[in-house]
Amino acid sequence: MKLKLCMLSTALACAGLASAQTGHLPEVTIEGPRDASIGSADSASEGAAERESYQSRPKLRPGDIVEAVPGVVATQHSGDGKGNQYFLRGFNLDHGTDFAITVDGMPVNMPSHGHGQGFADLNFLIPELVSGVRYRKGPYALDNGDFSLAGSASMDYFSALDKPFGELTLGGNGYRRALLAGSRTQDDRTWLAALELMHNDGPWVRPEDLKKVNAVLRYSQGTSQRGWRITGMAYDSDWSSTDQIPMRAVDSGALPRFGTLDPTDGGSTRRVSLSGQWFESGPNGSTEISAYAIDYSFDLFSDFTYFLSNPVQGDQFEQTDRRRIHGAQATHRMPNRVAGLDGLLSIGASWRGDRVGEVGLYLTESRNRYATVREDSVSQDLLSVFAQQLVNFNSRWRAYAGLRGDSMRYRVSGHEPVFGAVNSGKGNDTLISPKAGLAWTFSPTSEFYANAGTGFHSNDVRGATITLDPQTGLPAERVPALVQGRGAELGWRFAPSAETTFTLALWRLNIDSELVYIGDAGATEAGRASTRRGIEAALRWKPAGNWRVELEGAVSHARFKGQAPAGEGNYIDNAVETVLAAGVTWTEGPWTATARLRHMGARALDTLNTERSKPSTLVNAGIRYAISRDVSLGLDIFNLTNRKSNDIEYFYASCTAEEVAGGCNGGAGFDDRHVHPMEPRTARLSLKVSF
Repeated sequence: MKLKLCMLSTALACAGLASAQTGHLPEVTIEGPRDASIGSADSASEGAAERESYQSRPKLRPGDIVEAVPGVVATQHSGDGKGNQYFLRGFNLDHGTDFAITVDGMPVNMPSHGHGQGFADLNFLIPELVSGVRYRKGPYALDNGDFSLAGSASMDYFSALDKPFGELTLGGNGYRRALLAGSRTQDDRTWLAALELMHNDGPWVRPEDLKKVNAVLRYSQGTSQRGWRITGMAYDSDWSSTDQIPMRAVDSGALPRFGTLDPTDGGSTRRVSLSGQWFESGPNGSTEISAYAIDYSFDLFSDFTYFLSNPVQGDQFEQTDRRRIHGAQATHRMPNRVAGLDGLLSIGASWRGDRVGEVGLYLTESRNRYATVREDSVSQDLLSVFAQQLVNFNSRWRAYAGLRGDSMRYRVSGHEPVFGAVNSGKGNDTLISPKAGLAWTFSPTSEFYANAGTGFHSNDVRGATITLDPQTGLPAERVPALVQGRGAELGWRFAPSAETTFTLALWRLNIDSELVYIGDAGATEAGRASTRRGIEAALRWKPAGNWRVELEGAVSHARFKGQAPAGEGNYIDNAVETVLAAGVTWTEGPWTATARLRHMGARALDTLNTERSKPSTLVNAGIRYAISRDVSLGLDIFNLTNRKSNDIEYFYASCTAEEVAGGCNGGAGFDDRHVHPMEPRTARLSLKVSF
């Protein structure tokens, strides 16, 4: 009820802001983050995406906006209400384990989550409100902490819109979306509100029936030098999902390509947040302070092996997460002198506390629980401090060195009657992460970089206190709460004009252990140490005033280190190897057209590389026509070429209901490729009206 009242109040606020906008208001300047440039960038692999690029490109899901980060692929292997699957720099990042995402200063990744470590669900995002996408790759940035070994993306919302607007979008397969947003500015005070309603069935035989309600309300005050803002967000969704299916059933004709083996899979998510930021800048430095509180709940029913473990009731399971998150961060930057040289000192601290009232794994049949595997409450706090000194040796050379300290304390209380007590416990872990970089401005148009640093990702703390495997009762190996990685990078940035930027980066990353907590089984999996290396290139080019071209390429090599155990190899399964992307945008008078191609190459599906995924290529296109200054029409077409590619592929054993009668291959199941197909060609038509 509270959430519905919040949505209603936001809708009324939107309507009020739209009607109030008719009076005389001060000029509002709307800016996004500026891209890293020669003379200011710390590395070749950091930057800020152009707002015109990521706003104009078609987005099948809200989380697709992270593909504005060169080399990132966002896919889906279940219902659209579930978080995306991410790939970057030789990682299958699952739902965000080594890719840190923040929105409006709030972390999106969830540690010790019911579905997977670092779960990053961006479905609460309203893409039209995003004012900027900043990104960094590798563990070289001082203020990037947990989950940022491969990279990070930071997104902010506008504090003011040029005009209130309403947008209605209709598409195939029952897609309907309505968005109402507006702002009002008086003197130095601004109110902004937005309300989004959405429904989608998708192409699936079992309709997805996704229902989403989303709201934002923000108040900001001040100038560009000193000000503050407070933001409330509320999000609620419910859906049915089609999980990955075995190719043997599709190839035999027993199952349609968009069919399901368990029509009761699905889930729901609720997220309510309140955040605030205060900033001040001047000749003596700048200070930023932020704080947030998030209330979150999650339920997910999945079935990946069908009848392999339980031939009678099936293998469906439920994962739950109920938590409250509180956090704060403060940074201060001030110019100084070091040995007579100009410099910039940055210091900061942050704290995040997660209070998870219930994180559970249950065996279910048609969404009805019949057994508890794990049910815990978790409390964990991460306290971080960091400092960095930048020194300008002269007009061509500069360098930075920084040190970051992270300390985690955690407690796990098990409530499952058999193994809950023995798998409970508490502990702490601490890491020190040095970081350094050197930049050489070869010419006004060319700059070279060298970066090195250590970073980390946390493990699910249930794996740090576990004693017995809850599925088998056998002794289980504990994992460290924090796992360190070490990376290095050489890069080049070439900007011959304001219309052209080219970046090139050679990178390497070593991780002490690929230890992970398997949320689907309630136990830990002790992975081996690994090494990754690769090369990335990105081009941003405006050949003419009405054309914009983007080209991106990334090649990665990922392997486990050391001697492989018997029967295994050194390939890291599902580690992305090749990503290519190209985009073009054309604007002429009232017309805007865009096309985007994304190619993800084949990758190993097992450690021996005997099974490999098929490459996937996706082309999306969109066109906009401004009927007048206040009315525009848009058409987006997804999977323009109607390729029968897959969003995700896995290789493992399963058993269908029809195979139970034959004994499921002696109970071992059938090893097979399991896929979640890419959605077929579909179109969405939108009407946008500004007030």
